[in-house]
Amino acid sequence: MFDFDRFFTDHVDALQSDGLYRNFVPLKRKRSAFPLADGLTEDRPITVWCGCDYLAAAQNPDLVTTFTTVAWESGVGSGGSRNIGGTTPHHVALEREVADLHAEEAGLVFTSGYAANESSLGILGKLFPGCVIFSDELNHASIIQGIRSSGREKRIFRHNDPQHLDELLAEFEPEVPKIVVTESLFSMEGDVAPLREIAAVADRHGALTYLDEVHAVGAWGPQGAGVAADLGLADAFTLVQGSLGKAYGVSGGYVVGPTAVMDTIRSHAPAFIFTISSSPAVVATALASVRHFRSSDIERKALRANVRLLAGLLTDHGIPPMNSGTHIQPILVGDPNAVGGFPKRCWRTTRSTSSRSTRRVCRPGRSDCG
Repeated sequence: MFDFDRFFTDHVDALQSDGLYRNFVPLKRKRSAFPLADGLTEDRPITVWCGCDYLAAAQNPDLVTTFTTVAWESGVGSGGSRNIGGTTPHHVALEREVADLHAEEAGLVFTSGYAANESSLGILGKLFPGCVIFSDELNHASIIQGIRSSGREKRIFRHNDPQHLDELLAEFEPEVPKIVVTESLFSMEGDVAPLREIAAVADRHGALTYLDEVHAVGAWGPQGAGVAADLGLADAFTLVQGSLGKAYGVSGGYVVGPTAVMDTIRSHAPAFIFTISSSPAVVATALASVRHFRSSDIERKALRANVRLLAGLLTDHGIPPMNSGTHIQPILVGDPNAVGGFPKRCWRTTRSTSSRSTRRVCRPGRSDCG
């Protein structure tokens, strides 16, 4: 008989031996002292440097009040899937709000940004006969999984390289359905995609475009609408995906676009249909957050000032961050094994064409690299 216990024990032992075992640090965040937290294994406050609550929205007293008020009114759960009792007025209003934020016709709210990407891309790829999907080599794991779920042919273009994308698209006849997928702001190096050039290339080849703005929405652009809106490209991408759990400080994700496309996704996407919908309190708070950051630029200005301050202080202390020019400030680590225990196979060396310098970055698509 197969020894399941031995299998799992050996597997975990191997993870630990390879430095791939994940250790979680329980933190009790302190709303009145953000970004401090109490560590359950520490007798001193911990400063959280690695979070995505870019605007401290999760600490906003008005949003906390919204959450608790709606929870008292409606309970802590939605009670069903969107198809069966889980659609509330808060869900409908939030979908209209995020669509309006991006100047799109309609929107869909998912329980997470991961689910939004995986489910939407998987369904779109499956529906288009003979579809080919073109993806930036450093796109997020949720995008990679969505493409895999579609079962369609894929082409990976070099990171932020519109010319390479153009060359790959040119390999296919005009009548072949094509989807071009990129992020606007990449979470690991903090660099921004050349969206104007990518949109132009995709348009020239008649491709549908899918833009992931999860690290930009709320924190970037007019009314927090993201990088594309900041560049005047709000109408240049067919679909835009965003997160409600980063700058907006709550949880969940969304996709916006033409009504017919949204109706198609919501009619087929498993992660939208076959799951309990987000709590009314979560959705109402996300709605309040989006509305707040559409009308207030105070927090975005403070974020930019804090980024400049942090970059200067790190440099002064001999820990210069990569010059991303964004609110994501990566710090290169010479030996990843010394701090994270990640093996060399997780890393690749890249060469900058402008400075001819080299650097090591996490290999795209590796789910075991932290």
